[in-house]
Amino acid sequence: MKKLLIIPMLFICSMVIGQSKKIIGKPIRIEHLEVAQNDFPKQMNWNEAKKACYALGSRWRLPTKDELNLLYTNRKKIGGFKKIGDWTVTSYYWSSTEDNNYASTEYAWRQYFEFDGEQSLGLQTSRFNVRAVRAF
Repeated sequence: MKKLLIIPMLFICSMVIGQSKKIIGKPIRIEHLEVAQNDFPKQMNWNEAKKACYALGSRWRLPTKDELNLLYTNRKKIGGFKKIGDWTVTSYYWSSTEDNNYASTEYAWRQYFEFDGEQSLGLQTSRFNVRAVRAF
């Protein structure tokens, strides 16, 4: 019986590791951060985004509002960010920073990666792009 449980677990672990390698790729260093080479393939809501970054392991996480702005400022050096006309419908990216001005925590900061790089609040249930970072 134990052997039967091991096979599916090995399969699941290999799929997670495979996705992690694809997302992380060769990290790009910007100031105090390592930035995953690739976005996650699908847009996610805020809670999914935090969990997906954490699941990459080894301190990978969703960037803060300020770190996301650093990514925007260096977007040409980093590369691979979604744009209007790509298969995604928006060029917004999630940050880990929640809004502290509202009584509820329904909003988090996002940044537009086209034109002026505006930062604004987004409902945490909205689906946006995700790029993982970690400090080194």
